[in-house]
Amino acid sequence: MKIETLCLHSSNERHEYGCLTTPIYQASTFVHAGVEDESKYSYSRLANPTRAHLEELVKKLEDGEHCFAFSSGMAAITTAIKLVKPPAHIIASDDLYGGSIRLFINDALSYGYEFDFIDTSDLDLLKSKIRKDTKAIYIETPSNPLMHVSDIKKISKIAKDNNLLFFVDNTFLTPYYQKPILLGADVVIHSGTKFLGGHNDALAGFVVVKDKKLGEALAYLYKTVGACLSPFDSFLIERGIKTLPIRMDRISENARKVAIWLRNNPKVNKVYYAGFEDNKDYNVSIKQSTGFGGMISFEVKKSEYVSQILRNVKVFQYAESLGGVESLITFPKKQTHADVKKEILEAKGINDRFLRISVGIENVEDLIEDLRQAFEDEI
Repeated sequence: MKIETLCLHSSNERHEYGCLTTPIYQASTFVHAGVEDESKYSYSRLANPTRAHLEELVKKLEDGEHCFAFSSGMAAITTAIKLVKPPAHIIASDDLYGGSIRLFINDALSYGYEFDFIDTSDLDLLKSKIRKDTKAIYIETPSNPLMHVSDIKKISKIAKDNNLLFFVDNTFLTPYYQKPILLGADVVIHSGTKFLGGHNDALAGFVVVKDKKLGEALAYLYKTVGACLSPFDSFLIERGIKTLPIRMDRISENARKVAIWLRNNPKVNKVYYAGFEDNKDYNVSIKQSTGFGGMISFEVKKSEYVSQILRNVKVFQYAESLGGVESLITFPKKQTHADVKKEILEAKGINDRFLRISVGIENVEDLIEDLRQAFEDEI
């Protein structure tokens, strides 16, 4: 079954009373008929029928063995990283969502982890950082917010050769454009709040694992930590996934045109977009992905332009999330990466002239016109 169809028809299961959509089983507790006739559901922290249907869908989309739905992306990351037994050294991309960096830096020592943050697109550097106590590699690709692309298949080989657990955050491209498990990843993570849900109305996170052993380990952590996705939010995310393919195609098409317009704008210094053919990571992208998604970052020439743009946009909304049908513009230094040390951000170029946009499904001419008027409305 092709992914466009799978998003709509993930199983042949017939819901009660012939419901076409998955019912919302808003229950914490389930009744058993007897000791020898127990329901497979008992308590919603462990499993819930609405959530189980969504987990089965995302598992199939990612070609995994098991999937667990969490109350947020950060809940998913926090639980998934516990698959690595401390004490442990973990190599991670140096360009990650700010919440991931906050978790890994601030809580790493208390968890018994030590992190090395590097450019994981540099395979020689990656190999050089492996130590006797290294137990995992953790990447985002494309990364947030600099859109670096790491070679999943080659990193997978490095991980396997060194008996390391390999995590890939696939939030930006989703399984519609990228399949990390088929490329060799052991664990795939999503902030389902973003492109999977797609409507800025529900928080969710997912962890998909490739085999039964990892699934059993994660199931134990899942019930112990208890950060499960609610039935109603499960319903909303599944509803969003139904339109994932058409949303992603429209978003990706719009993003390319917006990225080209930004690159030709004389007030812009640099545009970070994985879909440019002269991007150093372009060949890796087209090898492992079928699309470039809707994320773009750019640096303007003067810091004054930032407040001007954020004040004057009308179609783009100044907000720090991403992946919805509405186009959003974000100031990472103040929002998504506010907890990252200033010197680290500055070294990467995430400065007071740096903006990130998540392109939505609006008419692209309206998006470009909105940016044009925001740039040209001088202070």
